[in-house]
Amino acid sequence: MNEKYDTIIIGSGISGLCCAALLSENDHKVLVLEKHFKIGGYTHTFKRKGFEWDVGIHYIGSVHNTKSFTRRLFDKISDNNLQWNKMSDNYDRMIFPDKSYDFIAPKKKFINQMKSYFPENSSELDDYIELIKNVNSYAMKYFSAKALSGISEKLLRGFLTRKFLKYSRMTTYEGLSSVISNEKLISVLAGQWGDYGLPPKESSFVMHCMIANHYFDGANYPVGGSSMIAKTIVPVIERMGGQVQANKGVKEVWIENNTAKGVILDNGEKIASRNVISSAGVSNTLSKLLPSLDQFSSFKNNMKKVSPSSGHACLYVGFNKSVDDLGMTDTNLWIYPTYDHDENVRKFKDNQDSDFPVLYMSFASSKDPEWQDKHKDKSTMEVIVPSLFHHYKQWENLPWKKRGDHYEEFKEKLSQRIIRSIYKHCPNLEGHISYYELSTPLSTKSMANYIQGELYGIDHNPERFNQAWLKPKTPIQNLFLTGQDILTVGLAGALASGVLTCSVMLKRNLFKSI
Repeated sequence: MNEKYDTIIIGSGISGLCCAALLSENDHKVLVLEKHFKIGGYTHTFKRKGFEWDVGIHYIGSVHNTKSFTRRLFDKISDNNLQWNKMSDNYDRMIFPDKSYDFIAPKKKFINQMKSYFPENSSELDDYIELIKNVNSYAMKYFSAKALSGISEKLLRGFLTRKFLKYSRMTTYEGLSSVISNEKLISVLAGQWGDYGLPPKESSFVMHCMIANHYFDGANYPVGGSSMIAKTIVPVIERMGGQVQANKGVKEVWIENNTAKGVILDNGEKIASRNVISSAGVSNTLSKLLPSLDQFSSFKNNMKKVSPSSGHACLYVGFNKSVDDLGMTDTNLWIYPTYDHDENVRKFKDNQDSDFPVLYMSFASSKDPEWQDKHKDKSTMEVIVPSLFHHYKQWENLPWKKRGDHYEEFKEKLSQRIIRSIYKHCPNLEGHISYYELSTPLSTKSMANYIQGELYGIDHNPERFNQAWLKPKTPIQNLFLTGQDILTVGLAGALASGVLTCSVMLKRNLFKSI
């Protein structure tokens, strides 16, 4: 505790670990502090009765391409020790009541497959692909503007962000409707909306463009499971003199004279550092980690301009049979009650007993080539559904695993609904479930410390991308932000935010060097 650090990083999610590795390489003495008892944030796993599940990583695009930025960065911060398994070409399947639609890699196959479903819209699909390409080309300039401050930001931000903001101010539905005339096709193309948490008429079109482009050439999964992400990065940090500590909750950023001096732990102890990076999300940082002083009120009021993303429930399911015995594949299933995503969400918000607006099934044991060696004759799946935090308010202040019989009954009812859907869409699995456990938004609040159990930090709606304050540099000297709220949702977005934050701190373009 008496050591002097160059940088303390709050949170060990992928953005925090990325910052720690890059800064350690640049001779910063780094300390990563994690409130949870496991390192890795949404990349960690948990075990029950011989089964193991991911809590957040289900598939990653582009990393099979060794020249892609995301792959180069992972190789750099893991010292080439993090390996990837490419999933089958059919990475996603959109399931509607009357028909299923396969998303197939690479991009040429995806286009041809969509044209086979909608031959009358072939030319529109070509226009769609071109639009996706253009919007993604504008993204780098927009995100580079987040590195600016002061005079340079005033002079250059408008120029750098203009084209991107034109599309970010559109909803996904508006953007798709500008090139696609078939409502059913719009619904199919928007089928991955669960990856960014908002249906087509609420989400920003740029999020759709970035997610679609991310998977066009295929999806991947970490060899050995998602826990290998932290397991391969932490040794790199430690080898260069950095430290990574679990069970170390930060109560507050230690600030004097508008300058970050270090952190104050939950137990009241102070640890000094020249810089502090918060990887805990902007909501936690502004509402929990900044002292309650009038001088910070203007900065904190920025939270009124954004909204938290939705919560979710996840059923973790275990089978005492192998993937081969069960006929389990690695294709993710997205299941919808109708083609009207927004109406489905509206009905569910009004009444949680309505059909799930989306039900996402992922089969991690089918994606990891080392699974069978570690978990003989066992397999797993995760099933995610939206679940609103306000339905759990009555148990909000009760401790984890001690929320009472009523809470457990509520969870069991929801679990059985999900299990019925599993058997309906995967009849090969019926009767083979040997264990299941449900997480709720309260689980997310307990484990990830998000205030309302939100899955994706702040919402990815059009208003979000207008917020110039969502950037690494803060009005408090030597206090920086990183994570999915600074760039975008997902592992790749959070990872890149680490590079952006370190670039700002080091005053050097690390994107270019990587």
